[in-house]
Amino acid sequence: MSRAVVTGIGVVAPSGLSTEEHWRSTLAGDLHVSCHDGMLVGQVPGFAGEDHVDPRLIIQTDRWTWMSLAATRMALEDAKYDPAAHDPYLTGVVLASGSGGNEFGQREIQALWSRGRTAVTAYQSIAWFYAASAGQTSILHGTKGPSSVLVSEGAGGLDSLGAARRTIRRGTPAVIAGGTEAPLSPYALVCQSTSGLLSTSLDPRAGYKPFDADANGWVPAEGGAVLVVEDAEAAAERGVQQVYGEIAGYAATHDAYHPEDPPPDCRHLVRAMRKALADAAVTPDEVGFVVADGAGTPALDALEAHAIREVFGRPVPVTAPQGFVGRLCSGGAALTVATALLALRDGIVPAVGNLSRPGHDLDLVREPRRIDTDLALVNARGFGGFNSSVVLRRAREEGVHHGR
Repeated sequence: MSRAVVTGIGVVAPSGLSTEEHWRSTLAGDLHVSCHDGMLVGQVPGFAGEDHVDPRLIIQTDRWTWMSLAATRMALEDAKYDPAAHDPYLTGVVLASGSGGNEFGQREIQALWSRGRTAVTAYQSIAWFYAASAGQTSILHGTKGPSSVLVSEGAGGLDSLGAARRTIRRGTPAVIAGGTEAPLSPYALVCQSTSGLLSTSLDPRAGYKPFDADANGWVPAEGGAVLVVEDAEAAAERGVQQVYGEIAGYAATHDAYHPEDPPPDCRHLVRAMRKALADAAVTPDEVGFVVADGAGTPALDALEAHAIREVFGRPVPVTAPQGFVGRLCSGGAALTVATALLALRDGIVPAVGNLSRPGHDLDLVREPRRIDTDLALVNARGFGGFNSSVVLRRAREEGVHHGR
């Protein structure tokens, strides 16, 4: 079957406005969470839509879409892939979204309440919609290949990559995949607060702490990553000089337990991990490290820790660098994949973000650790019971070089 490889990465995150800036910050252990309006959030510093998006498009779209368009442009430039240079039906767009354009929606609702229905713009009908970023990306770059949006909350970024690989195997040689999120408007924060899973701390160092004995909830954040995924043979034929890695295995399951409460056990997360490993045709012993979902609540972290121990049966190195930036909903999983690919490229695994008192009987990475391996497993879970796992393989030497 066709191999799906990542040839370009674009990052818009609290940790940086480029892939390498994000990577340097992550390895340095910089914390990008701060107190805003009485709660901790992870914001993208210095991001202004007008710096990245045509003003005519800005008025039609939400901040979340601006970030997606910016990350897409970065990824395409990184991959040296111009959709306009190819048949439009040979490039697809598969992005993830967990909350849509809520800042735009809040502004329109306020206009409706304060000035009446004539104050609501026609753009409200499309700007809030989950598929807005995928649609605007397709329109802007003239792509007519298979396009879709995956809505599975925090697992969406992995699901978009699984869908991209499936699209490639069906004959589309290039897919723009990943996801971004901007869920920090008052309306969006209220919605997230109802889960009871957000950290109530006002001290960034005491906030989002994956796998920490003092874990007390997660911190909402904005941003994410977009990746260019290509058929390996097609990429080689067009003379690609960098490949970050291969999407070697993917699987998704659902707890089917409760729309809000965590499940009583981890069997469906275990099943996702094992199915992803089987899909990649590798054993747990071959995996060099795990990038965990790291929800940052005692119950959810305990379930994932149990799942990792059950699947691997050994002290495999585990990291969750998202503790440095917060949980980015669907954008978080895409950013985690980008981080894992960079870790494979450079042979160094970043530390668990904001970890001070390790718990859960895992080999948690406390400082950047040198690990020479070809394989990593990435987990992501979404509120409501979504579980996804991806196995990433380091770039093979087949006439192309490792991404740099």
